[in-house]
Amino acid sequence: MTPVSETAAPAGRVSVDALDEHRRNLTGFCYRMLGSPFEAEDAVQETMLRAWRALGGFDGRSSLSTWLHRIATNVCVDMLKGRRRRATPMDLGPAQEPVVANLHTRAEATWIEPIPGTMLDGETDPADVAVSNETVKLALIAALQRLPARQRAVLILCEVLRWQATEVAVLLDTSVASVNSALQRARATLAASGVSTGSAQLPLDAAQQQLLQRYVDAFQRYNLDALTSCIRSDAMMSMPPYDLWLDGRDSVLRFFYGPGIGCEGSVLVPTSPANGTVAFGQYKPSAGGSGYEPWALQVVEIGDGGVAELTFFLDTARLFPLFDLPPHAG
Repeated sequence: MTPVSETAAPAGRVSVDALDEHRRNLTGFCYRMLGSPFEAEDAVQETMLRAWRALGGFDGRSSLSTWLHRIATNVCVDMLKGRRRRATPMDLGPAQEPVVANLHTRAEATWIEPIPGTMLDGETDPADVAVSNETVKLALIAALQRLPARQRAVLILCEVLRWQATEVAVLLDTSVASVNSALQRARATLAASGVSTGSAQLPLDAAQQQLLQRYVDAFQRYNLDALTSCIRSDAMMSMPPYDLWLDGRDSVLRFFYGPGIGCEGSVLVPTSPANGTVAFGQYKPSAGGSGYEPWALQVVEIGDGGVAELTFFLDTARLFPLFDLPPHAG
């Protein structure tokens, strides 16, 4: 794509640097709308291009942030037209048995993709960081995808970015009553899904940090007793692009020591949090016996008393560079 700075500059009072100051906030908004960091980057770039070309017509009657979010909303709505919503394996059917026969992909499925914290909103205040973390959790991003595009935008702007209904009405060129109506319907859909913003996971407290270290050690040793002691009995696991997902520690461990036995001997390399949650690059022993090959971006959600959810994103060719993970380990 053509960088904004390389396009012809229209007359206007706002500089490219002023536009770029909003890039990370726009990325967070577009990611929540689209469920993919790669599509969010495309949407932000298109937003910047449209803004740069229209800059001469920006009269300052609304804030620059409102103007840019209006453009970004239109870009995302356009991108969402006529396509399937992104989902997690849990959205597509019930949990299955951890056997090889249940390991298959769906050509028609488009998966939620994780985003590194380094791409998100750029908050520095701990309270704002916590809000950002809790409003980008994978389950919530999946739930947002169930909403019609404009309801989705209203919910994100009001509930996540904490804009007033009057501000959102200006952004969407509609009435406050319409905004409140859309927000009410969006809240009802989200509540019916059983997903809420909940409480942020990061930063972990001392006990959670110890639990995480126990899990990493247990996984790298592939020790059954140690894994049993740090994974909750109600834990869930999924592995996009496979549509299989597992419900309960027993199923998870049966998978580890059954179809997933090839993970034995893996190493976990810490990386940037994914969706406000701890993440690692998982590398399996290479077939040649020298070093380790990339296998998955492993996202580990810590809950009360243990590991609550494990997500193994297998698209390492795209995700490892995004998370600044090396192509090999060891």
